[in-house]
Amino acid sequence: MKIHEYQAKQIFADYEIPVSDEILCQSVEDVEKAADKLGLPVVVKAQVLAGGRGKAGGVKLAKTKEELVDAANQILGMDIKGYTVEKVLTAKAISFTDEFYVGLTIDRNTKSVVFMASAEGGVEIEEVAKDNPDAIHKFVIDAEIGLMPFQARQIAFKLFDDIKLVRQGADLFEKLYRVFMDTDASLAEINPLVITADGNLMALDGKMNFDDNALFRQSEILEMREPTEDEKTEIEAKEKGLSFIKLDGNIGCMVNGAGLAMATMDIIKIYGGEPANFLDIGGSSNPQKVIDAMNLLLADKNVKAVMINIFGGITRCDDVAKGIISALEQMNINIPIVVRLSGTNAAEGLEILKKTNLVTVASMGEAAEKAIEMASQTV
Repeated sequence: MKIHEYQAKQIFADYEIPVSDEILCQSVEDVEKAADKLGLPVVVKAQVLAGGRGKAGGVKLAKTKEELVDAANQILGMDIKGYTVEKVLTAKAISFTDEFYVGLTIDRNTKSVVFMASAEGGVEIEEVAKDNPDAIHKFVIDAEIGLMPFQARQIAFKLFDDIKLVRQGADLFEKLYRVFMDTDASLAEINPLVITADGNLMALDGKMNFDDNALFRQSEILEMREPTEDEKTEIEAKEKGLSFIKLDGNIGCMVNGAGLAMATMDIIKIYGGEPANFLDIGGSSNPQKVIDAMNLLLADKNVKAVMINIFGGITRCDDVAKGIISALEQMNINIPIVVRLSGTNAAEGLEILKKTNLVTVASMGEAAEKAIEMASQTV
């Protein structure tokens, strides 16, 4: 789960991490009122759940009333990576001398939280990692004892020469770690962390992501959720016992088991196709799940063919076949479907499917090849 910058900085402020004075606005009139309260100059920042706002023109400095109105008119309603800007953050402009990056995330290699710090702040950390990886300092945090004060000072010494800033930084880093742990975050970053003109540290921007599996114990965080249309679909799927993630391809996949679902997507890629989704119907033998899954697939207008790949273990292939038949009877399906069944009651399932005009195959490779071929023929 992602949240907006203004929400992340509200959390930072709750933990006494210094942030700029700012007001959330949803109209040009709101921006003008905010500027009157904060005083010019101000920065008008688009609030969308996407990076690269500055490059897209979604962050503008306004020194005069005319520049302010012009910035608000330009940013509100603009499209940034598929997101329409419906609200902006009007923030007091801050004079600063240096920019830094600090952030916490999960390192799957060490199975620990890792603290990252770089003197190259103000740009996307992915660019720094690509162009100058040595500029990123990484500190693995022991899960049993957390971020120790001496570690926080070590990180600060990597960024600052002034002992006053080292002490400030160490204190701020410990607070950021507490934010990360207390909220079950998967990412907490400040970019840029700046040295203001009066020599203090301040978080000018903030980003946080959270572990979806921990939201049941983070009610205040969950209230901040603003799901996109794709996320709404994923949430709906989860409520029906399905694991669904939308992708950009045109081959709809319906599979049982996460490992087989990954292998199915891989084999579609190997044969030159593009999967439209990850969809795991799980291990139950419930025909309704097949109907729900088919509804999800057909709701995606990019899907030109469906590949159903079932290995019967707990899931019985004949139950899946019955679900497919029920879906065909209840829905107006006008795209081709290829089915591969293997395992428990596979022969019975294939016998049931003989009553339909579905394409049935024996192997995953054949299924992928056939699905790609049929998708290319679908208008």
